[in-house]
Amino acid sequence: MNNYLIPANTNKGKLIFGLFRKEDLILFGVGVGITLLLLVIVPMTSTIMTVVVLAPAAISALLVAPVPYYHNILNVLKELLEFINNRQKYVWKGWCSNYGEGNDK
Repeated sequence: MNNYLIPANTNKGKLIFGLFRKEDLILFGVGVGITLLLLVIVPMTSTIMTVVVLAPAAISALLVAPVPYYHNILNVLKELLEFINNRQKYVWKGWCSNYGEGNDK
């Protein structure tokens, strides 16, 4: 008997550390790099400046944070924008599309 056991999430093996795509790590690296550059250049004399300097790393970390049913927050935002920008009225084209249109014979 040929029974095969397939793992529930086979795509996890394609990801780096089981969580990240290459693009996610690049995005996070750019955010951290910008933050490190700002730490060297910008004098942090107030709380607001500290928040501004640390913002790129924090935002990129939030974007690549994993969430259930999606890959990460970035994918949630992409799906949300796609939903908002696409057609919102869905036309039924099923096998009973003429039902209720007065075509009763």
